[in-house]
Amino acid sequence: MKITILAIGSRGDVQPLVALGLGLKSKGHDVTVATHAIFEGFVQSHGLGFFLIKADPKKTLESRAGQEALKNGASPLRSWINFIRMVRPSFIQTGLDCLDACNPSDLIVYSPFSTFFALHVSEKLNVPAVAAYLAPTHPTKQIPSFLSPTQGNLGGMLNLFSWTIYDVITSLSYRPIINELRSKYFGLPPLGIASFQSRRNKEMLVLYGISPSVFPKPRDWRENIKVTGYWFLENESGWSPPAELLEFLSGGTPPVYIGFGSMTAHDPKSLTETVLKALELSNQRGVLLNGWGCLGGVGLPDSVIEIDSAPHSWLFPRMAAVVHHGGAGTTASVLRAGKPSVVVPFFVDQPFWGRRVSELGVGPKPIPFKELSAERLATSINIAVNNTEIQVNATELSEKIRAEKGVANAVEQIENLLSQVR
Repeated sequence: MKITILAIGSRGDVQPLVALGLGLKSKGHDVTVATHAIFEGFVQSHGLGFFLIKADPKKTLESRAGQEALKNGASPLRSWINFIRMVRPSFIQTGLDCLDACNPSDLIVYSPFSTFFALHVSEKLNVPAVAAYLAPTHPTKQIPSFLSPTQGNLGGMLNLFSWTIYDVITSLSYRPIINELRSKYFGLPPLGIASFQSRRNKEMLVLYGISPSVFPKPRDWRENIKVTGYWFLENESGWSPPAELLEFLSGGTPPVYIGFGSMTAHDPKSLTETVLKALELSNQRGVLLNGWGCLGGVGLPDSVIEIDSAPHSWLFPRMAAVVHHGGAGTTASVLRAGKPSVVVPFFVDQPFWGRRVSELGVGPKPIPFKELSAERLATSINIAVNNTEIQVNATELSEKIRAEKGVANAVEQIENLLSQVR
């Protein structure tokens, strides 16, 4: 069958869906990944079809609205509304790209950021759709909404209420632009508030590419919601470590990785000086990932090397600890590698993963990006590198994650669905 995967987002959003796509391809399906131009080579190198989504997520995050979304850590709701504002200029075009990508398809699989479009494309084409999420987005008494200003657990009913109230607020924010897409371009009737709030009832199957050892399925989630295990890409086609990196790694004790993935910083030079000072204070060697421009712009001591990219599956096991932004994909890779995490969250689900790392005993408490200092980061690095209990916990959790078969479990669920709708 022809399956289109809508993979809007950063590398952390796209890579797990490429792994899922390979699992579906191994069952004989024709799989196309609809994503951004910067991932075209990555998708095609793994033998999957590629369809261009014209929006550029890097430029979006570098925009004024994008920077506002990233720096408003004290107000998650405001960050989310800023996020909606920053994607608005490309919203209609992205919706049309998604429609073209899925026409024709027998099944649509969609990432978290593709949710804005997928159900409407599914309705327009009368094609079943499967959600493929990497962080909890369904209401539950177990945890509060990511948009809640309170970072801790509110308690059962208040947790559940936080999901409801912030769902309503965000629906009001993006309902006008979605209804413009539906009525003007898709020929579908506009949706009222009640229709927006009942959209979850239309979901046929929801797959969470999360380890149940990291986040067990809440008891109040519906039967059609499955926590399958992480979706890892088992090999990186065409990559080999550069000689300079190999020489650096062999030239001393295991270093500390510091990278913030797809996040962008208003002042990369200042942030780089902060992390270099933290490495100096903690007496650690370092590997800095430039990523999407969050770090760089200053000279580095001999004890630190800067890289543009490297597969997490290769790099992380060679580190003493990993400092990262708490993106779902990066967090999964660190946990699988069995290394302690120091999480510096920016926005959305990243504070949740930072708390979860600490709760699982595989890293110190997260440091919100707006509160980052060289001294705080150095203290956390020292804890991550020297705390034996954290290291043991990280190793034990890694063994559990490696024993899971996330892609195979997800593919089985999709195959079951396809057998019902054929």
